[in-house]
Amino acid sequence: MAAVEHSYIVGAYEHPLRKAPDRSLAQLHGEVALGALADAGLSKSDIDGYFCAGDVPGTGPFSMVDYLNLKVRHVDSTNIGGASYILHVNHAAQAIAAGKCNVALVTLAGRPRSEGVPKGGLKRADSPAQPDYAWETPFGMTILNTYAMCAKRHMHEYGTTSEQLAWIKVAASHHAQHNPNAMLRTPVTVEEVMNSQLVADPLHKLDCCIVSDGGGAVIVTRPEIARNLKRPLVKIRGAAESVKHTAGGDIDLTYSAGRFSGAAAFAEAGVRPSDIRYASLYDSFTVTVLVQLEDLGFCERGKGGAFVADGKLISGQGPLAVNTDGGGLCNNHPAHRGGMTKIIEAVRQLRGEAHPAVQVRDLNLAVAHGTGGMLGTRHGSATLVLERM
Repeated sequence: MAAVEHSYIVGAYEHPLRKAPDRSLAQLHGEVALGALADAGLSKSDIDGYFCAGDVPGTGPFSMVDYLNLKVRHVDSTNIGGASYILHVNHAAQAIAAGKCNVALVTLAGRPRSEGVPKGGLKRADSPAQPDYAWETPFGMTILNTYAMCAKRHMHEYGTTSEQLAWIKVAASHHAQHNPNAMLRTPVTVEEVMNSQLVADPLHKLDCCIVSDGGGAVIVTRPEIARNLKRPLVKIRGAAESVKHTAGGDIDLTYSAGRFSGAAAFAEAGVRPSDIRYASLYDSFTVTVLVQLEDLGFCERGKGGAFVADGKLISGQGPLAVNTDGGGLCNNHPAHRGGMTKIIEAVRQLRGEAHPAVQVRDLNLAVAHGTGGMLGTRHGSATLVLERM
């Protein structure tokens, strides 16, 4: 598609705060928007497309367009949870190709840490209008126990172990020690992960993402504008999105919708997983990363445990570096949504702006991928293949 072949990410900004009790949600959105504009070398008057998801306060895009005082021709508030922002980069590229806008702003912000609302262990706030409500809600399904169910099934089917999952947290912590803004900067060991509190068998406390405030923003534009800016060019070479659900009970818990979005994005980009040396993967839990590695084709199905063991995801230690900012497991996870920071770190890596200790050398291709919803029930995935030009 022309949308993917000819659009560029020209601005990226991650909020430095992990707890922001003195900021409103709207302020955080405004601050990350201004940060991305400054990074791109653009002004607010250049923005004519705005993209957001369920974290935006008030009446969604209308409230934020008003608050930011933007004059836009196109808005999009598609919400698929944590994958929304990766999806919105694709939607922005499509809108630009269709002539709906020229410069698109995508923002994410949240205050769950200041508000004290870690939702992972709480019963879902479902609506009786949902067709699945009567069949799932009475049993107390939570985010934690649903992801634990997926981990348990993967262990049953393929022999994956808790030790192997722990290596994903270990890798994230090794990266986070080089990120001055990360919430958890102290490297941990497999033993420390295994000895942390068991929260939902087989997941331990350190298998779970952190809860933070913060946010981020990216700016997508057409090539003729991108080439006139002073930032390194990051091209959107391939993109796709997909949905997976319970299929009337015929469901396999060991894979995600990423199997479909990943294959489509790689096909559109004309590259293979083996061409990729850096990946930003949504890491709500360690098992989320393991499943995505298999779904995206970085390793064979059922072989994810061996692929991540012994520190292979640490930059410089294996064929694929993952989440070199520390990810949602150690860096930040604002608004219970981690997709935006996946894009930002992929852009940093492609620009050569990651910390020297984790920077992948001579990198020209990267993947940003996310899941949103419930891995064990219904969810969406979105995949971006990005290229340094």
